[in-house]
Amino acid sequence: MSLSCCWSRSKQKSGENKTLSTFSLMDPPTSPAAQNPSSLHSDSIISSLLSFPASTPFSIACSFDRELEKALASASDDASVQDRLLNRTIQLASLLLDSTERCFRKRASAHNSVAWVLPPELTVKVFSKLDTKSLMQAAACCTMFNKCAMDRSSYAHIDLTTADNEVVCTMIHRAGKELRSIKLGHVTRRYGPDPAPTSIWFNGPFLSSLAYNNGFLGSRLTSLRLYNVGPMHYSSVLSVCSNLTDLRIVGSGSNSPYMNLFMTLSKKCRLIEHLCLVSHHPLGNIDASTASHLIELVTKSPNLTSLTLLCFQLTSEIVRSLVESCRKLKYLNLSRSPKIDGCFLRDLGNSCKESPLETLIMRNCVKLEEKEVLELCNSLLKGNFKFIRHIDVSSNNGLVSDDGRRSYKPKFPVEKLKEERPDVTLVADFPLERSVKRYHVGVEGDDEELREIEMMDAKNDEEENDDSFDDDYDDV
Repeated sequence: MSLSCCWSRSKQKSGENKTLSTFSLMDPPTSPAAQNPSSLHSDSIISSLLSFPASTPFSIACSFDRELEKALASASDDASVQDRLLNRTIQLASLLLDSTERCFRKRASAHNSVAWVLPPELTVKVFSKLDTKSLMQAAACCTMFNKCAMDRSSYAHIDLTTADNEVVCTMIHRAGKELRSIKLGHVTRRYGPDPAPTSIWFNGPFLSSLAYNNGFLGSRLTSLRLYNVGPMHYSSVLSVCSNLTDLRIVGSGSNSPYMNLFMTLSKKCRLIEHLCLVSHHPLGNIDASTASHLIELVTKSPNLTSLTLLCFQLTSEIVRSLVESCRKLKYLNLSRSPKIDGCFLRDLGNSCKESPLETLIMRNCVKLEEKEVLELCNSLLKGNFKFIRHIDVSSNNGLVSDDGRRSYKPKFPVEKLKEERPDVTLVADFPLERSVKRYHVGVEGDDEELREIEMMDAKNDEEENDDSFDDDYDDV
C-alpha cells in the first residue's frame, strides 16, 4: 500500500480535502481487545512496512522518495498542509526508531539475563566489591545490571578514590543501612612548590551525612579510609562511628588534628583493630601531650592488632610505651620515622618476651642504629619474641654505625638466625653506595597502597636527602 494511497484514505475518512486527519501521537496505547477498526488498519500498514521485501538501501530510499512526492502532490497546493505532512512523516519515522530501540534493549536485557550465569543476589555481591566509578559504569551497561547496581547492598563498601566530591553524600544515602566501608580521596599526592591545590581534593563536610538521624549511618560503618582529604574536624565524624574497626588516614593537618583524633578514638571508637596514619613530612610531630593521648588510645583499644604510623617523629620511648600498652599487637609499621634509633628494641626483648608481635617494619628510619638491630638479632637467638615472623629494617640511607658513619654492609648473624629461627625472615636491604640510584624497598606481604605511598614519598625526598645528608648526620 503506497504512502499516497494512505494519505488519500486519511483525507476521505476525515471529510476534509485540505487538512490532515486528526491523530494524537500522545494518546495512550489501548489493549488489543479495545482496538477499533482504525487502529487495526494502522497495525496492518505497519505490518506491511515491516514485511517489506529485501532490497538494497538505495532502492528502498528511492521508493520512499517517490511515494513521498506523490503524497505531497495529492495533498494540496497549500504549502502549510504539505509542511504538516512532512512533519507528520518525520514524527512517524521517529516513533518507529524509538520503538525499534526499545525492542533492541529488551532483547539485550533478556539475553543478558540468560547469558549472565550469576543470580541477582550474587551479582549484587560482586558489585559491592567494585569501586564506585566502576559500579556506575556497570550500571550503564544494561537494564539488568542497572537494577542490581541500584540495590543498597551494592554500596556497602563505597570507594570514591576515583570520584568527585559532589557524589559522596549521594552514595552514602544510596547505601543507607547497608553501609559498611568508605574509601575516599586520592591515594598519592602531587609534589611541588605549592602542592595544596592538587593534594586536597575534598573538605570536611563531605562526611557530615554520617551524623544524620542521630548518627545512624555512621554507626553502620566498620571501615573508613581517607586519603589526602585536607584538614577536617575528626570529632564530628568519628564520634558517630562507634563500630569502626579499620581506620586509615593518609595526610592530615598539623599536630593539633592528631591530638583531637586520638582523643576522639579513645572515647568513641574502642573497637578499632587496624589503625593506619600517614603524615607528610615535616608534619607528624608528636609532642608529650599528643603522645600521652596516643598511648591512651592504644591502652583503651583492647582489639588493636595492627598499628601503622608512617612519617611520624616518634621517639624510642614513645614506641616502647606503645608496644607495652598493647598486648594484642601483631603488626607494627614505623617506617620513615626520623627520630627512632632502635634502643627500644633491647628493652622490649626483656619486657615483652611473650609479645604476640609477628611483623615489625622500620624501613627508611634514618637514625636507626646498626648496634640496636644487632641486639634485636641476638634477642631473637635467645628465644625472645617467640611469635615474630617478619622484620624489615631496609633503608636507602643504610644504618648508623658506632662511629657515626653510614653502614651499608652491616654484619648481622643472618646464617645463624636462619638455622636457629627458620620461621623468622629478616629483611635488611641497603644500597652499596650512596651514589647508587635509590630505590623503594618493600616486601611481598605489604599493603599495596602503603607501598605506593612510601615509594612516592621516598622519591620526593631523594634530591633533598642528597643535598642535606652530610650536614644532618655529621653529629650522629
